[in-house]
Amino acid sequence: MRVEPKRTEIFVMATDAALPRRFDTGLRSLNQRYHRAGLGLFLFVVVAHWAEHIAQAIQIWGLGWSVKESRGVLGLAFPWLVTSEWMHYGYALVMLIGLVLLRPGFVGRSRTWWNVALVIQIWHHFEHLLLLVQASTGHNIAGRPVPTSVIQLIAPRVELHLFYNAIVFAPMVVAMVLHRRPNDAERDRMRCTCAADSL
Repeated sequence: MRVEPKRTEIFVMATDAALPRRFDTGLRSLNQRYHRAGLGLFLFVVVAHWAEHIAQAIQIWGLGWSVKESRGVLGLAFPWLVTSEWMHYGYALVMLIGLVLLRPGFVGRSRTWWNVALVIQIWHHFEHLLLLVQASTGHNIAGRPVPTSVIQLIAPRVELHLFYNAIVFAPMVVAMVLHRRPNDAERDRMRCTCAADSL
């Protein structure tokens, strides 16, 4: 009995057909042979960024520093990192690209959770793009003295970005745990060696 592909599978097949062959081969390799390594590198970048936000939170609420003085770890040595909208936007873009490029390697329940992280990061990326455009043009929304994102109109920036990073990171971790511990049906569909017992 022939099984018809689902609509999403047809879209993926059509998208795959439109990709340049070299890119397509690299993307397949990333999501098969190198998926585990790619996830490890991506997780390192995400955790390092998360650590900076946590260090900043400790500086503000644990050490009593002002928000302006609280720059995380790298920001103490390189203050421009904290004030550069390009740097913040660059990280949001890297995060978005990583979530998109590593997505094909996920199946089943882990794909659902990875998609949740991706959708939230799309919004987070939009917020950083909005901040970057304001910083570049000098025109801030709502007449604010500094670049301001949409949700920042109702929540302070430090708390907001801690929240954004948490709500992207949490489903990402769930996805990675489920990906490492697939059920039998998911294991049959996996093309990578990420399952805990596949080595």
